[in-house]
Amino acid sequence: MNSGAALTHSSMATNSETQRTLDTSRDELDALMRWSNGGTLHSKAAIMHCERQWRTVYCRQPPLRNCMSEVIIARTCRNALLKVIFADITHFEGGDVIVTCANNRLAGREGVDGLVHDAAGPGLREACEEIARQRRTQNLQPCPVGTAVTTSAFDLPAAKLIHVTGPDCRRPNQDEGRRDLLRQSYEAMFEELSGLKKKERETVVAPPLSMDIFAYPHREGARLTMEVLLTWLDAEEDAGVKNYLMVTREQNFITNLKTIYRESEDQLPGHDSTREYR
Repeated sequence: MNSGAALTHSSMATNSETQRTLDTSRDELDALMRWSNGGTLHSKAAIMHCERQWRTVYCRQPPLRNCMSEVIIARTCRNALLKVIFADITHFEGGDVIVTCANNRLAGREGVDGLVHDAAGPGLREACEEIARQRRTQNLQPCPVGTAVTTSAFDLPAAKLIHVTGPDCRRPNQDEGRRDLLRQSYEAMFEELSGLKKKERETVVAPPLSMDIFAYPHREGARLTMEVLLTWLDAEEDAGVKNYLMVTREQNFITNLKTIYRESEDQLPGHDSTREYR
């Protein structure tokens, strides 16, 4: 890491209560997002500018017994409850299965996925490398956009981990078809969930796909994410999921989600139950 990034590390660790605006390269951003010493993510953050996108980076603090979380939205559907929660997904307990926003190499080097790999330990990296080797013998990518694979969750607080590769909107060819690719990614996740045992999928803990380092436009993405998830949870056929917990610390996504929820609440499947969980 260059000296500029090291200085940034120092300033964040020394004064994590101060919100900063920093201009940095993507490599520095990725390094900062993956910097950890085993603690929980702090409630304050540095706002990083990277490739014309504002992104949130959280500095690490000593481990805490209770990971603070806040219910932003709760909506009850025919088959399940959807909650949007502000929290650190790597320390969020109570899920049977966790979902991560993978890349097509299953490398775990960026954004939320990097943090998930760090928290899961070396066993996850070895499992992903084995999947990648097997797929490449068939001349296939380990996990192409719009697909998903399942592994053990290793040191994460769940039994299973589903890796879903959503559209990377930094890539023009994926940005152009992002809406269809995002739907396809969620469908791939639904298929992976259907292959789990019933007790392994009752509570799903998942980030909003493509909404952090993959730079999907948050307003459009928030609306499409809610439409896809609520339609699935309210379908006549019960998918076996009782609680779907969308866990994120991406503040800009949450702001846009609140806006679209107010605008279209009456048009979405299910009914609002936010007050019951605050």
